[in-house]
Amino acid sequence: MGSGILVLMPDCSDTADSICDLLKNTMEKSKGNGFVVGISGGVDSALVATLCARAVGSSRVLGIYMPSEVTPPTDAVDVSTLTAGLSIRVETIPIGHIVDQYRRLPGFVETNYLLGNLMARTRMTVLYYAANRDSYLVCGTSNRTEFILGYCTKHGDNAADVQPIVHLLKSEVWELARYLGVPDSIISRAPSAGLWHGQTDEGELGLSYVEIDAAIRSLDQSGWIPESEIEKKVVSRCATAWHKQNPAPNLINQV
Repeated sequence: MGSGILVLMPDCSDTADSICDLLKNTMEKSKGNGFVVGISGGVDSALVATLCARAVGSSRVLGIYMPSEVTPPTDAVDVSTLTAGLSIRVETIPIGHIVDQYRRLPGFVETNYLLGNLMARTRMTVLYYAANRDSYLVCGTSNRTEFILGYCTKHGDNAADVQPIVHLLKSEVWELARYLGVPDSIISRAPSAGLWHGQTDEGELGLSYVEIDAAIRSLDQSGWIPESEIEKKVVSRCATAWHKQNPAPNLINQV
């Protein structure tokens, strides 16, 4: 499972029910036809797709798999296993040819960081196209660990109409996924955004999710006053992520 040891939530059943209630209420208020989820083969999107199917029924969930030239073949296998088990529809839309068009921009500079952000935003554009087409809502897949660290792309993977697991730490995502029967091949894989060859989340963050989640739990208890070096790193990273967690500054809301 990713890495490290699970820290048990008080009650996975209650957690799942609360999230399903959120999804049902959101759907009812919006009068939407269903949810569209970007499915990558990772545990976050797998858990969200599972919760959506549980909340509103498999027939009202559309998964979209958007591989690029750096996507490992095993992702497609995991996506197929997940969506078949959930009995949800899945569309495969490769984004490589779309990203290639960006390379035609005058002065285009290609780095892992710049191209990774382009891919994340391209995928969200595709999701919103499908949502507009079918009168669906885009269901986000951000978890709390990544959200508060700013480990996400603005207007990319952190954009959504509803964020059902953004209150769950990564370790809690693993636990709830296992409880709800997400395939072990998905739960046990090394977390990766799949933005370039060999990319892993923990490699980019410089800390394991177990270390980060333990630091966040400790900081929650201490009022976010860091004590250890890891906690200082987490606080420092969170401090630079405020622009990803809040609306754009404006004079309407400024007092």
